Amino acid sequence: MRTTLVAIALALAAPAAAQQAGGATMPESYRDVQLKALQLQRRMLLTIADSMPERLYADRAFETQGRDFAHQVHHAATAMAMIGTRIMGAPAAGVPDTSAATFTTRAGLKQYVNGIYDWAESSLKAQTPTSRAEMVSLFGSQMPRWQVWDELHTHTVWTAGSMVANFRKHGMAMPGFGFF
Repeated sequence: MRTTLVAIALALAAPAAAQQAGGATMPESYRDVQLKALQLQRRMLLTIADSMPERLYADRAFETQGRDFAHQVHHAATAMAMIGTRIMGAPAAGVPDTSAATFTTRAGLKQYVNGIYDWAESSLKAQTPTSRAEMVSLFGSQMPRWQVWDELHTHTVWTAGSMVANFRKHGMAMPGFGFF
């Protein structure tokens, strides 16, 4: 557990440290930390999908909420593929299609999340050290490709946090969040 805590602390500090040092490289072993982060994200989104009754997948926590529950889970996962293919140059082959079942059934939503994370893990493993060090622009911010994975992790966790309101609206607790 202590090793995992240290790995997470390093994961959070690494982007800032690399930016300050002006370097674009990370030790190859850091890829393992990023793979663990992808596994955490997958488990988190699957647990969230399992915890909400299907009849509430189309529900919004409040009238002006931009996305209903299922679309929020979909958005958290889809950002991985959108940015992965457009910014990091990962192949689009293997990115699952969205179907009506993605938004209306637990099985469809979980199948989509699993498909995205299968693709993401494969893409991260296939990224060469040279590609990981290349600088790219993510919404106007220059950073090495390896750092984009960390930005995606932050986005997924933030998006998952926005789903708390959906659970609270129906008197439900958000599923337990575990880092490990």
